[in-house]
Amino acid sequence: MKLFDVYPLYDVTPVSAKGIEVWDDKGQKYWDFYGGHAVISIGHTHPHYVKRIKDQLDKIAFYSNSIQNPIQEELAEKLGQLSGCSDYDLFMCNSGAEANENALKMASFHTGKSKVIAFNNSFHGRTSAAVAATDNPSINAPINKQQAVTFLPLNDFDAFEKAISSSEYCAVILEAIQGVGGLDEPTTEFYQFIAKKCKEYHVVLIADEVQSGYGRSGKFFAFQHHLDTSTTLSVQPDIISIAKGMGNGFPVGSVLIHKTFKPSYGLLGTTFGGNHLACAASLAVLEVLESEGLTENADELGAYFREKAQEIPEIKNVKGRGLMIGLEFDFEVAELRKKLIYDQHIFTGSAKNKKLLRFLPALNITKEHVDLFFEALQNALK
Repeated sequence: MKLFDVYPLYDVTPVSAKGIEVWDDKGQKYWDFYGGHAVISIGHTHPHYVKRIKDQLDKIAFYSNSIQNPIQEELAEKLGQLSGCSDYDLFMCNSGAEANENALKMASFHTGKSKVIAFNNSFHGRTSAAVAATDNPSINAPINKQQAVTFLPLNDFDAFEKAISSSEYCAVILEAIQGVGGLDEPTTEFYQFIAKKCKEYHVVLIADEVQSGYGRSGKFFAFQHHLDTSTTLSVQPDIISIAKGMGNGFPVGSVLIHKTFKPSYGLLGTTFGGNHLACAASLAVLEVLESEGLTENADELGAYFREKAQEIPEIKNVKGRGLMIGLEFDFEVAELRKKLIYDQHIFTGSAKNKKLLRFLPALNITKEHVDLFFEALQNALK
């Protein structure tokens, strides 16, 4: 049997890693400034993370959600405390796509409707309703296209008002910083407008924080950049989906569901979601985020990264926030990424915007690491 060939692969075989350093099977060291699609939030093989998982393995690795699991409750308490979202309930699953599927399903249950508003260049997953809400026709099969989704341009107040006022929609799903799409953002005014109109028309607002959450943007959740503390206006979403950085490489996703939504037995379910190892991994990430001040570090290093980018004339624009950031050039970056990985031994990311180089490292990198990246980038641009 062979592997189903759906991934274009670089000729690199990692065999070990520590922090943001990765070694291949030939002993070559690489610097990981991509974190496997923003997954590695606290660094590869962080000692506290490794110990948490090993200790849990010695006790129990898995049982179904038909029994008591206090470690899930411990995780929910810690997550509510650090995120500032204690007025939500936690449902655990296994991936970002699954988190968004459950978010959309809850919105449909809650409203009795099925249509969804999403935005141009959005990416919410590759399954069922999640992929239908993803702005990429090439990965939408006919079975997915049965879902009723309206795609709108970001920051177009008139188009959004016209759509939502039809009273046909169950949900608006929105990335506060678009990931795969290329790091475009709604303005604060537009995010607040969306939140206001969702409340007015009783439409569920879903914040897709799968990539931007867990401190990556310089706040725990990226939507928190748009809070207005000077007025009573709130952009608090009804549902928040999270994954990627939540488990630092362990497959885990979650949905935070506001307490105004009432649960019932069987409404949602999962076999593997919230298992003991997933909870141990997730708690380890939160504990390291807190003890090492990594959300604050992401904010500070994002600002430093922008300063360094100004020194390179080939860079035409810097997009994103914190350590979810991208460099835009006036040429497509595919060849630049190859030079970085093969000549400079640097991992970076791409986007739907082919002129954008994405930078998504672990949140505990240092200014010295940023300097190293820009030195390598300058060498690759020669």
